[in-house]
Amino acid sequence: MTAARHNNPETPATSRAKGASQTETLDNVKGFNSDTKIYVAGHRGLVGSAIWRNLEHRGFSNLVGRTHQQLDLTDSVAVRHFFDAEQPEVVILAAAKVGGIMANNTYRADFIVQNLAIQQNVITEAWRHGVKHLLFLGSTCIYPREAHQPIREDALLTAPLEYTNEPYAIAKIAGMKMCESLNLQYGTDYLSVMPTNLYGPNDNFHLENGHVLPAMVRKTHLAKLLSKGDFESIRVDFDRRPVSGYDPRMTDKDIANLLARFGIYPDVLQLWGSGKPLREFLWSEDMADAAVHILLNVRFEDLAKSQLPLVRNTHINIGTGIEHTIAQTTQIVKDAVGFTGDILWDNTKPDGTMRKLCDVTKLHELGWRHSVELDEGIKRLYAWYCDDNSGSSSRADKP
Repeated sequence: MTAARHNNPETPATSRAKGASQTETLDNVKGFNSDTKIYVAGHRGLVGSAIWRNLEHRGFSNLVGRTHQQLDLTDSVAVRHFFDAEQPEVVILAAAKVGGIMANNTYRADFIVQNLAIQQNVITEAWRHGVKHLLFLGSTCIYPREAHQPIREDALLTAPLEYTNEPYAIAKIAGMKMCESLNLQYGTDYLSVMPTNLYGPNDNFHLENGHVLPAMVRKTHLAKLLSKGDFESIRVDFDRRPVSGYDPRMTDKDIANLLARFGIYPDVLQLWGSGKPLREFLWSEDMADAAVHILLNVRFEDLAKSQLPLVRNTHINIGTGIEHTIAQTTQIVKDAVGFTGDILWDNTKPDGTMRKLCDVTKLHELGWRHSVELDEGIKRLYAWYCDDNSGSSSRADKP
């Protein structure tokens, strides 16, 4: 059975390497082999797709995934039926409702309700179906707004959260505590990792609700096209990633006016906030490699030993330990895209947390360090974005 590249959304995702009739023992401490059945929840998103590719690269040939259309993870009955039918041995929970500052602050109920439902359904059904090993993907937004920098894992629940993404953070903390509690009570090996701000192929480039870096890349790209009067390419971009208010019958002038609503002009790009917040960014392929490294080589019982007698904060930060201001990041994006206009900062919009840098000491002690620096990663992201707009991006980016 060959690996399914399922551009057809009705085809369930599976990956079975050609000639995989013989089971191969792979390098890990948990006894996984090439035929170990691994369910990747959220396998088409930024995080899940990178993890899927990493697993394939390492030789795992029995991967299972479902799109949202095939399996609504907020539907408890559907999730139970899926586990009944598939019986995975390992689960990676990379599915979540995610977004930027505006989305988190506007759709507060959606972010906590939907993420709690996804986690409750997937983690609980994994436990009910005897899944011994699970990897839960959280976020560094779980930490207090005023946490000491760089942020250690034991900063969790020591002070108030950032208000703009508080509901999402609470949901992620709940998921992490579910895993930790199941481990302590039932002896499972459910690990939690907290990646920093991620970017990479299959990211969310939405002009309003996208993540900060991909949204910045797209806005800068559109500003460059506008400065060149290349409305044909702008239309291609809008067709690929719909924009609220766009109609294909619009004139070029109408499109320019629409872009102005998002702060995009031929010679100026207006961005939220002051540009002063410090952020840490991690290339998604690096994150995937770190997450899979932890899944294969780290046991919960080993993490818990150092916490006795009160076991908490067994999660692991995943990041680079390097930070840049948003303004510095914008300049790197400008250089990569080739936009020569000015950047204006809209101080009436929120900055979010002013600084958020992970302490990655635990990660380094577990034998992993990042390899892609920010300037190289942004070049890769922009190249991928342009290829994806033209329809020439590798379908291997989409499991």
